[in-house]
Amino acid sequence: MASEIHPSAVIDKTAKLGNDVVIGPFTLVDAGAEIGDGTILDAHVVVGKNVKLGKNNRLFANCVIGRPPQVLNFNRPMGGLEIGDNNNIREFVTIHPSMYPDHKTIIGSNNLLMIGVHLGHDCVLSDNIVMSNYTQISGHCHLQTGVWLSGMVAVHQFCTIGKWCYAAGYTGIAHDIPPYMIVSGHYPSEVRGINKRGIRRAGLNEQQQELIEQAYRFIWRSKKPVLEQVKALAAQDGLNDHVRAIVDHMLNMGKQRFGRHLELFRD
Repeated sequence: MASEIHPSAVIDKTAKLGNDVVIGPFTLVDAGAEIGDGTILDAHVVVGKNVKLGKNNRLFANCVIGRPPQVLNFNRPMGGLEIGDNNNIREFVTIHPSMYPDHKTIIGSNNLLMIGVHLGHDCVLSDNIVMSNYTQISGHCHLQTGVWLSGMVAVHQFCTIGKWCYAAGYTGIAHDIPPYMIVSGHYPSEVRGINKRGIRRAGLNEQQQELIEQAYRFIWRSKKPVLEQVKALAAQDGLNDHVRAIVDHMLNMGKQRFGRHLELFRD
C-alpha cells in the first residue's frame, strides 16, 4: 500500500520510505534517512540525516532523533543512528547519533521508550527494554536485553546495565549493574534483590531461577567482600550460564576503578 504523508510534512528527496508509512503534520525527515515499512511518525517528529528506522515503529509527537550530540564545540561529521523494529517511542524522546563518523548509536527491537526519555550518543540498546518517563541515559552506555528502568533514572556515561535487571525510580546509576538484579538509590546505587518478574519474563525455569537465587545469596548476603565472593564463585566448575553471566559481569566491573567496564575502551 502507498504511504500516507501529510501535506505539511517535509521529506528530503534523498530519504527512502517503505510501504505503508504514515507521516504526520509538520514532521521532518532529513537527507538520507530510511523509514521502514509500517512505521508511523506522528506530528512534529524530526528524523535527522542518515537515520535508519526499521519496520512497524511508532514515533509519537515531538520526538527528535538523529540530531547532533550534546558535545561542547561539536563541529565535525557525526555518525549514524540505527533503530530496529516494533519500537514505541513516546512524546519528546530524544536520541542522538554517534559522535564518531564511523560509529553508530544502535537501538534494537520491541522496546518502549516513554515520555521524555533521552539516549545519548554511542549508546547500544538491545531488545525488550522498557524505559519509563524522563529516564536519562548518558553517552556510550550499553543496556542489555530486557532491562526495565523506572521513572527518572539517570545513568552515567560508559555504564553497562545487565540483562533483565530493574532500576527503581530516581535511581542514579554510576557503575555497571549485573544481570537479573534490582537496584535502587544513587551514588552508589545498590543491589537490593533479584528481579523475579524479569527472570520470569526471560523464560527461565524454576531450576534456573533457584540457581540465580543461590548466587545472589552467596555474593551479596554472605557479609563478605562482594568481589571476593564473585572470584570464589568463578573458580567453581560447571557454573550455570545465567550465573556465569552474573559472575563475568562482576569481574569485568572490577577491572576498572569506577566499576564501568566500558571505560576500558574509552578513546
